[in-house]
Amino acid sequence: MENVFSQQLVKLRRQQNLSQEQLAHELFVTRQSISKWEQGETTPDLDTVVKLANLLQVDLNELIAGQRPTASEQKAEPRTTLPEGQRPMNSWEFLDKNWWMIFPFLAALGWVVAMFH
Repeated sequence: MENVFSQQLVKLRRQQNLSQEQLAHELFVTRQSISKWEQGETTPDLDTVVKLANLLQVDLNELIAGQRPTASEQKAEPRTTLPEGQRPMNSWEFLDKNWWMIFPFLAALGWVVAMFH
């Protein structure tokens, strides 16, 4: 059986103009992991495959099997579109931009704990 995933990963990564290092950084894995996936030596776990599909902005079928969704399938599942060149924010980026939100959260948590003490 041919390993379509590894070929698709290389193609889609290059289409997004991402290096192996950049993709590894986004997924919190090593560049060597990306290289092994692209060589077909290993495969990522399911959670990572889902993250890859979201990051590369493709359907799971396209990433894994190289099958593009039909027009009716694309209509059935609307996608939110981001401005050109922008990608979804990962959790670490969210925390980096919204670190200050921890203070109101801790205050509310302290108030709740104090109410039940």
